[in-house]
Amino acid sequence: MKKLLSISALALAASAGTASAETLVVSWWGYNGDKLDANLIQPFKEMCGCDVEFETGNNADRLGKLTARGGKGVDVIFLTDAYSQIGIEDGVFQKIDRSKLENIDEIYEIARDPQGGYGPAYTVGRIGIVYDSAKVEPITKWEDLWREDLASSISLPNITTTAGPMFVVQAGDVAGVDAYEDADAAFAQIEKIKPNVVKNYNTGSEMVNLASTGEIAVTMTQDFTLSSLKEAVPTMEWAELEDGDIAVLNTLNIPTGAENVELAYQFIDFVLSQEVQQKEAEQGVDAPVNTKVELTDEQAAMWTYGQDEIDALNTMDYAKMNAAKTDWIDRWNEIFGM
Repeated sequence: MKKLLSISALALAASAGTASAETLVVSWWGYNGDKLDANLIQPFKEMCGCDVEFETGNNADRLGKLTARGGKGVDVIFLTDAYSQIGIEDGVFQKIDRSKLENIDEIYEIARDPQGGYGPAYTVGRIGIVYDSAKVEPITKWEDLWREDLASSISLPNITTTAGPMFVVQAGDVAGVDAYEDADAAFAQIEKIKPNVVKNYNTGSEMVNLASTGEIAVTMTQDFTLSSLKEAVPTMEWAELEDGDIAVLNTLNIPTGAENVELAYQFIDFVLSQEVQQKEAEQGVDAPVNTKVELTDEQAAMWTYGQDEIDALNTMDYAKMNAAKTDWIDRWNEIFGM
């Protein structure tokens, strides 16, 4: 009888502990969800004794919801730097106390404080061009996307995605203008690429699906999708562009209305750890920013890896981009439709 009572008491204690466990609410894309769950979420839950809930969607949708709620409802939000800059300007993120992040000194300097006191970057990626080498000739510069042999072959990122406005900048470069100074010329150049575009994608999974079904052979994308693209179409190749790839930093921020701030700091620090960064890089999830991560040449080929490669990337002026975005969205939709 005593043994039964003891077991019952333990069960009740466990039940009470579960009921009172803190819940960390994470806003992210949901891409590579299975790997992130195995590499990050389950180990973190075991470490913190907490629960984790998710809000998923693209950058614009999730940031829009957070802003509408006055920075409440989420403890940690994953965003690309273009969108985290909007959140900073709108006042929905709190500044970060870097003394609470033990792993901050292990990451590349560019990732430690990319936006003036707000969240760190957990990966430094690149946006470039991927093409099916079995179907099209090599692509060596941005201007190649306008080639006639690529008719009905391309999926571009939609204008409301991270990479969409970057394509406007690249189109301006192809036209020989600064897209911020001469949007008319940049969008006239975009009008010229329309015959080559099958569909504009809104999510990475949608883009991979278009490639897997053979609807597209070329896309503009971020490097974290390359693993999934190659799994779907083994002949997909990252284009070595003479005029360079575009830098993109994916950031982690704590909203102003976060209910579990200390838990959020623990989570961010865990994401930056060598253990997590190593697994994510090896499994094709994200490029590492932790300098203690060591990759084989084959593993490193997928990523922006090492200081030299980071230094070679082109950067975007997000202040100008954010100011121009409303006009650019209207112009884009006039060409491609809603």
